[in-house]
Amino acid sequence: MESVEVRYNAMAEAIRKHTPYVDMELVDAAFHYAEEKHKEQKRKDGSPYIIHPLAVAEIVAEMGLDTESILAALLHDCIEDTDSSYDDIAKRFGKPVADLVEGVTKLTRVNFQSLEEKQMENLRKMFLAMSKDIRVILIKIADRLHNARTFQFQSPEKQRSKSLETMEIYAPLAHRLGMQKIKWELEDISLKYLDPIGYAEISQQLDEREMANATMMASIRDKIENRLNASGIKFKMYGRVKHIYSVYRKMYTQNKTMDEVYDLYAFRVIVDDIADCYNVLGHIHDLYNLVPGRFKDYISTPKPNGYQSLHTTVIGSEGIPFEVQIRTAQMHHTAEYGIAAHWKYKEGVRDNGGEEQFEWVRRLLENQQDTEAEDFISSLKIDMFDDEVFVFTPKGQVISLPSGATPIDFAYAIHSEVGNHMVGAKVNARIVNYDTVLQNGDIVEVITSKSAKGPSRDWLSLCKSNQARIKIKQWYKKERREENIVNGKQSFDEELRRIGISPSVITNEQLLPNILKKVSFANLDDMYAAIGYGGLTAVKAVNRIKEEILRYTKSIAKDAEDSSKDVTSISRPTKQATSGVVVEDIDNCMIKFARCCTPVPGDDIVGFITKGFGVSVHRRDCPNAAGAASPNNDGRWVKVAWAAMPMESFSTSFELTCRDRDGIALDVAMALSAMKLRCSELNARSDGKGGCTISITVEVRNVGEMNQIRNRLASIKGVESTRRGHH
Repeated sequence: MESVEVRYNAMAEAIRKHTPYVDMELVDAAFHYAEEKHKEQKRKDGSPYIIHPLAVAEIVAEMGLDTESILAALLHDCIEDTDSSYDDIAKRFGKPVADLVEGVTKLTRVNFQSLEEKQMENLRKMFLAMSKDIRVILIKIADRLHNARTFQFQSPEKQRSKSLETMEIYAPLAHRLGMQKIKWELEDISLKYLDPIGYAEISQQLDEREMANATMMASIRDKIENRLNASGIKFKMYGRVKHIYSVYRKMYTQNKTMDEVYDLYAFRVIVDDIADCYNVLGHIHDLYNLVPGRFKDYISTPKPNGYQSLHTTVIGSEGIPFEVQIRTAQMHHTAEYGIAAHWKYKEGVRDNGGEEQFEWVRRLLENQQDTEAEDFISSLKIDMFDDEVFVFTPKGQVISLPSGATPIDFAYAIHSEVGNHMVGAKVNARIVNYDTVLQNGDIVEVITSKSAKGPSRDWLSLCKSNQARIKIKQWYKKERREENIVNGKQSFDEELRRIGISPSVITNEQLLPNILKKVSFANLDDMYAAIGYGGLTAVKAVNRIKEEILRYTKSIAKDAEDSSKDVTSISRPTKQATSGVVVEDIDNCMIKFARCCTPVPGDDIVGFITKGFGVSVHRRDCPNAAGAASPNNDGRWVKVAWAAMPMESFSTSFELTCRDRDGIALDVAMALSAMKLRCSELNARSDGKGGCTISITVEVRNVGEMNQIRNRLASIKGVESTRRGHH
């Protein structure tokens, strides 16, 4: 069992060696704070818990990270496992350190239950997206590395599950961030518990071969060192055997034997500059025969994670192939520690060089080749997943949603029925509004009810995903046809009026078939329903039929112009017009019912001879008919009367004064539908003071029927008065 003193000294030595600029007074303060907070806790092996934070801080120091990272490593379990709080840490050690600790805590709470490949990729993305500061990921990887080193104290079941999690999440993350040394160690430890037999076999074979080929390795090393010393190149040279998991993967995925794994043995030559890299390469190729197709230049074309090196595989004098990797000291540090290698301080000075040089961290696609000039980078933001947000179901499944998504998007991503029956939502166990924007790592729970009314139309504007919008529209299409017809008609009529066309024109028997053909619907109600549920916009519908209506109105105007000559010809006595109105002293007269007062059979009416459109019929109490008694009317006002039995229906309008309440316009529309009335217009407008006015235009046959309608509308809850409309 390790002592705290031994572990503390190991951390202090790593700091002295790799990060000598670190403030040891602050490190000691953080150590004592964490030791006090964790004093009641023990590790699985019985050692004091503080051993773990000290070990993690040592790994973080080896990476070359800054003071804040080392402090956060010492404190990384305080919020999760003790009574320590974010505010307390921020007060003692500063907000940046508290932010790092909180970030690591958030990652620690991530639940890994689903291990399918897509889920793993989402989790890896989410890890990166959750961490506004890349140092959070680096501390978390260091945390996992020390835990992996002590897997032997876990139960066999825990060993397997944690090893699989390490292999699926943490090793690929380390690889993405260019941290080869840590990636290899994580992979080898995980393999040891996931396939102990395979691990033991390869380990044994490597040991046997290493012993058998020790002489060969020494001979190669001497030969290369002698050549490079003679040429005056400054260098350091290391020999190594390929790590176990790398051999395991090649043998099992490519079905190779140990003899067929080319780069089993490798030498690494570290030189001062790039020119020397290529000089060494020339000497190696002069000494040994090159294996064709096995030379790689990662200096001129770095790997996506920033790795740079020259790789060449050559054949030794014994006929055994071996690999030589040639790189500068900086490239070597980058290869070992990846992105962590870029945290470099000058003593007491921070050079905030161009962060744009590390665009590859964000996009993980390409690296700027010249990283020599970079001295320090304070923190790197991970924003390559700005367009996605990753959240959890209560069971730990990761759901990927568009950035800005709300609980509505989450519910419909689970299943359309979950969305349709949603009555509330919880995020991280707290009830939230439907418009709450979800953050990476949130645990989202949907509250459903069998008696739910279904989605609100407002949800269409609150959700961000097309999937949710489509499912909401499908529900409205299926469940709310009557409501869709009313809402769709209202939108359609408003759009017609906006471009100066009267909505009543489209019901004309001559025009209607052409209109329906243009919009591809069997009847108007189907079109209104489509507009109501969002399958078609009112603007698109009107644009499709606009030309047809204008063509029709022009033709009507021409007919009216042709017949206007007959308007003033007074010959025979009174004759009944086809419209159901008798005009005094005018034969074969064109009749138009005034829209300002919408007269119906039974109303007291008068006629006005218009220029070009025959006789316009008004109610006698219409304000526009007040001029009938004027001496200046030039004889254009004429007596008209209703025919004995008018057969057609007439358009008339009402205005309802109401108390504003939810659904009152719908109740009015439903009442009209129940009376089987043709409603060509329904508008509701609020006065902002608790009242509203509803304007309606309907088709009736006479005053008696009109009065029945008024009485029915007056009985609706909230309707205070009804009166005939005047425009």
